[in-house]
Amino acid sequence: MKQLSHWIYDFLIGKGLSETTATYVNVIVLSIFLLLVLWVIDTLSRKILRKVSNTVAKASKTQFDDLLISNSVPRRIAHIIPLLIAYTTTPLIFRDFPITQVWIHKSLQLYGIILTLWIVRALLNTLKDYFKTRPRLRDKPIDSYIQVFMIFAWFVGIFLALAVIADIDIWKFLTGLGAISAVIILIFRDTILGFVASIQVATNDIVRIGDWITFEKYGADGDVVEINLATVKVQNFDKTITTIPTYALIADSFKNWRGMNDSQGRRIKRALHIKQESIHFLTPEAIEELKKISLITTYLKDRSSKIISENQDKQIDKSIAINGRNLTNLGVFRKYIETYLQQHSAINKDMMIMTRQLAPTAQGIPLEVYCFSSDKRWENYEYIMADIFDHLLASISYFDLEVFEFPSSSNFIPKS
Repeated sequence: MKQLSHWIYDFLIGKGLSETTATYVNVIVLSIFLLLVLWVIDTLSRKILRKVSNTVAKASKTQFDDLLISNSVPRRIAHIIPLLIAYTTTPLIFRDFPITQVWIHKSLQLYGIILTLWIVRALLNTLKDYFKTRPRLRDKPIDSYIQVFMIFAWFVGIFLALAVIADIDIWKFLTGLGAISAVIILIFRDTILGFVASIQVATNDIVRIGDWITFEKYGADGDVVEINLATVKVQNFDKTITTIPTYALIADSFKNWRGMNDSQGRRIKRALHIKQESIHFLTPEAIEELKKISLITTYLKDRSSKIISENQDKQIDKSIAINGRNLTNLGVFRKYIETYLQQHSAINKDMMIMTRQLAPTAQGIPLEVYCFSSDKRWENYEYIMADIFDHLLASISYFDLEVFEFPSSSNFIPKS
């Protein structure tokens, strides 16, 4: 290139052109020639690297090299060769224009910084895509870490670019930034909080991608589809998307249903409110009638015989029902519910099954059903729970009990 630049200049001088004209024409011709050479080299480099990388990717069993190609890493690396050639040859072409040479050098350095950032971003995107293919890392907040590294790379790139433009030594430039570090921290407060939160979320295994979470403060109730540096995206069950600040996962309280999904059942916990005035002792006639209910026949026979025997041994006066031991319609109904749940095919028998009476309220006596359905899928769970309470609501009248409900206008209409 050095001999070529002298040859063109000497040739133009020999043709009678002035030194100024020869110098400008020489620079223009050499610039056009350099651009053509750089274009050819860039095209050849991209084609060669693409062909080599495709060959290697086909021969390799790993998916990483395929992801490198899909994220354009070889194509971006191919631009390095023309850049180095341009950076080496421009001092020869613009030796007579020192100011222009300085700005072109700065422009090439800035382009080199941008090209490096492109390559780094492509490599980070490749790592992100590759980590998401690994079963152990698929539910981790990989996006957060990639974003942190990318932000750091952009910071370094911006600092280097400013140092190049201002023609300041990079270390002196970074020292000067210490004075405005507080402003930088204030500006990037959410980013810093998100980064710290994402590390804690991953380390403590608080949330994974795919977890069902309920976050009432932000109106989120659905599956986590993405965890990145600033936000967590939750797809609600109505298919809307709720975004939650990442740091809110460690600053506020929310419910993660992963434990339920990992367990052997999904909890059913619901109460029937029984009218207090409908609760009473059972007469011998009522007990005989209830013995026709097959689920409690054996229980009633055994229990009633023991009660009668104990009352007779203690010579209890049974002319008044309150004396001695007695069966109540609510107690027998409670036993019926437990037996019914024990025999229900959709209830997990290895987990707790309980029917309990809660403290009386203004709406009656809460009789709570506590058990676990074997099927944890939402639609099936709701069907199982509805099927159980359909049966209980329909069977409660057989025990001479009533469910409490507030009176409606129809209750005050006189019957004809």
